[in-house]
Amino acid sequence: MLEKLKTIDPFYFEKVILILLKKMGYGDFIETSKTGDGGIDGIINEDKLGLDKIYIQAKRYGENRVREKDIRNFIGAMSGDTQKGVFVTTSDFDNGAIEKANNAHHTIILINGMKLVDLMHDFNVGIQVKSTYEVKELDLDFFEET
Repeated sequence: MLEKLKTIDPFYFEKVILILLKKMGYGDFIETSKTGDGGIDGIINEDKLGLDKIYIQAKRYGENRVREKDIRNFIGAMSGDTQKGVFVTTSDFDNGAIEKANNAHHTIILINGMKLVDLMHDFNVGIQVKSTYEVKELDLDFFEET
C-alpha cells in the first residue's frame, strides 16, 4: 500500500488523508485549493459540529524525509487560526522535524508512512474487505437469573 501511495497524484494523496481522517471519526473536511494553499492541504473539523479546526499537511515523498524547516513552515501557516495540526508523509521525519513538532506551542501529530498504512488498514481506507467471519459462543451470563 505504501508503494502505491507514493505513486498517486500528490493532490489525490491529500484527499486520501482527508478521507482517512473522516473515517477515523472527525467531522467534515475542507479541501484547500491545489495551488496557493498557504502551506495547508486541508482543514478538518475536530468534531461533527465543527467547533475546532485541525489543519492538515500531506507530503507524498519517495525517499526524502520531512525536515525541521517543513514543520516550521506548517506552524507558520497555522498562524493563530488553530492550535492543532496533523502532518502526514509517505516517508519519515528527520530528528529535527520531530523535535520541532514536539517543542512547538501547537499540538502537531506526525504520521509517517508506516503509521499511515496501519491507519488505512484499521479504518478500511484504500482496501476492500473480502470476507468476515463471526465466531459465536454461548453467553452463560445471559442465562443467570438475578
